[in-house]
Amino acid sequence: MADTTVAASPKDVTLDRLDDQARWYGRKSKRAQRIYKGFKIVEIIAAALIPFLTGRTFEHKDMVVGGLGVLITILEGILQLNQYQQIWTTYRATSEALTHEKFLFLALAGPYASAGATAPVVLAERIEAIMTQENTKWVSLQDQSGKQQGAKGQP
Repeated sequence: MADTTVAASPKDVTLDRLDDQARWYGRKSKRAQRIYKGFKIVEIIAAALIPFLTGRTFEHKDMVVGGLGVLITILEGILQLNQYQQIWTTYRATSEALTHEKFLFLALAGPYASAGATAPVVLAERIEAIMTQENTKWVSLQDQSGKQQGAKGQP
């Protein structure tokens, strides 16, 4: 029986990687957005409940109000530590940049207009540059977050 598998062309390999990475960044961006907004909604509700509950009389009021304050502090600390808002926006921007690059390539526009047969190579180089740039931003965010935590006396 003859081997019917066909080697993928450089164009197909590059477009598959681009699509895979754009989907990955899109998924991670949505996840970070959901976490960030979910935490913020809980913080807003907890903060709004504090003055409301302070005006009420009920058993263990001080513990409940204090607990809400602690909850707000914990959630904000987790948000700062994990940088969900920054990850959300950076990953979204990277996903959009990759999608933009794909459309330029498919339309043979921009840098691909005169690339001819080397267009898949140019695409591969450009998408890798976009992802490298994002990775550099991520490392910078992690360094910045670590320095902020260190300055606050936290590990």
